[in-house]
Amino acid sequence: MINAAEAPPIAAESEQRIPHAPDEMNASWPLPRTPFVSSPYRLAGRELHPQDSVFSVIPTNGVSFQVGADAFSVIGGPCTVESEQQIVETAIAVRRAGGAALRGGAFKPRTSPYSFQGLKEDGLKMLATARKETGLAVVTEVMSIDKVDLVAEYADIIQIGSRNMQNYPLLEAVGALDKPVLLKRGLSATVSEFLSAAEYVLARGNQSVILCERGIRTFESDTRFTLALGTVALLKEKTHLPILVDPSHGVGKASLVRPMSRAAIAAGADGLLIEVHPDPIHSVVDGDQSIGFDTFAAIMNDILQLAPIVGKSICHAASIEVGVKK
Repeated sequence: MINAAEAPPIAAESEQRIPHAPDEMNASWPLPRTPFVSSPYRLAGRELHPQDSVFSVIPTNGVSFQVGADAFSVIGGPCTVESEQQIVETAIAVRRAGGAALRGGAFKPRTSPYSFQGLKEDGLKMLATARKETGLAVVTEVMSIDKVDLVAEYADIIQIGSRNMQNYPLLEAVGALDKPVLLKRGLSATVSEFLSAAEYVLARGNQSVILCERGIRTFESDTRFTLALGTVALLKEKTHLPILVDPSHGVGKASLVRPMSRAAIAAGADGLLIEVHPDPIHSVVDGDQSIGFDTFAAIMNDILQLAPIVGKSICHAASIEVGVKK
């Protein structure tokens, strides 16, 4: 038996500490040592980065624009690239209305294996043509590690879709790129899981991460998803990363895209990701939630009026002459 006199002294509560995981628990961990933070997403959180992040998107042979801080950026385009005429026509309309970038899917994740899966590399080439015509940066999704280099060759912003939000090897792969990453929230993901997914990209060295709230699955059946705009305000408290809102997927109804776009501005979003199509009724994918050119122009006009109220200025590619082959 050890008597009290022989017992080792007990450290005061203030001197006791838990090893600073993962730095002290795993010497091979790639992150540098940092001060202790309570958040599991130390790089995405505000404890070490209190100021809002802002960075420029510099497209290949196109017009650059800013994301984050006081800039409000709108990305518009079809859910999927269907033809060169369709994507170029849409790009011209998006640019003329004041959009900053063009979205379009070349590789499409579909619930059914028999649904249209996208035009793949041909679709990427059509997006590049649209960029050449208009100067708009290209945003498109990558679905697998083996396609990262191919998509990065054509895209100016790499999109990680909702279904791949927790595909950690894919997140690490795009984290090694020198291109901005647009990360969409998983349809059943919590805020903590969403930010932890962003942490995977940041931890590999890519600091240009854009979050996108696209709605979550709830018991509601009258809309495609429930657009959780309260999450936008919450994310503004928790992270310095810019946050876009996708009202098209969030509600799944074209008639609701414009009012939810207005609401997203009021909630503090840094921009919008909107599905725009020259002929929504005949769209191959997601026609019910796609808007036409006139509605997109009306939304852009709304932004011009509302953005200054919340301290934002719209960021667009205004200096390029559209419809002229470069």
